[in-house]
Amino acid sequence: MGAGTAGSLSFRAMQLGFIGAGNMASALARGWGEPVLCTDSGSGRAAALAQELGGEALASNRELAERVDVVVLAHKPAQLAAIAGEIDGAAKAVVSIVGGVSQAELRAAYPDTTVLRVSPNTPAAVGKGVFVFAVPDAPVDEQLHAAVRERFARLGTIVDVPEPLVGVAGASSGVAPAYWALIVEAWVDAALRRGLPVATANELVIGAMEGTAELLRSYDGDTLAVRRAVTSPGGSTARGLAALERGGVRAAIAQAMDDVVGA
Repeated sequence: MGAGTAGSLSFRAMQLGFIGAGNMASALARGWGEPVLCTDSGSGRAAALAQELGGEALASNRELAERVDVVVLAHKPAQLAAIAGEIDGAAKAVVSIVGGVSQAELRAAYPDTTVLRVSPNTPAAVGKGVFVFAVPDAPVDEQLHAAVRERFARLGTIVDVPEPLVGVAGASSGVAPAYWALIVEAWVDAALRRGLPVATANELVIGAMEGTAELLRSYDGDTLAVRRAVTSPGGSTARGLAALERGGVRAAIAQAMDDVVGA
């Protein structure tokens, strides 16, 4: 694989451009909060994103590749070969956030360009993202790698994961906003059923979720210790936990992991 032409990326502003302007690309662009160069396949989302943040929605993927330092692939997996054909020879470097496309597949599509694989999540929009960086399984431009990591680190936490486990990692973080939103929704609905106003329920449940995340960090992820600190024998929390276990919370999450990752 070619080393690419990263030049002095780590010593100057790195211009990124998005091929695809869907939810994840938009979350990244909003998190960085800079004028954006982007394209789409006709949805109009690129124009809307450029209008929101400044920048341009370009007419062709090749023009975008020629104008930026790093192309961020945010298109559908089935478009990999077609888009690689469009920007072949123009892309200086490629960062893929395309789900389910391995580094080997990226190298096959971009044999003469440095490619990196990242699995992000939408809290990047508010600077609280979690970014799974696939550990390179072939030589890459180290200066480019460092520059890309620095850029993504502005929007949250980077976790390095070997290529074979990127799917599992994505099923642990990429889907997390949807899972937590569903849990919060169910919890708020239960509070509403018992008479709590929706605004109050939202403030309580979301605030408690945020605080618990920080508490878990302070406990180094010791979930048992956190549960024991709030659970008295035979008390209300113990009864609630028992109800969640009877309801199959663990089994449902395990099944969700299996369904997302696949057989």
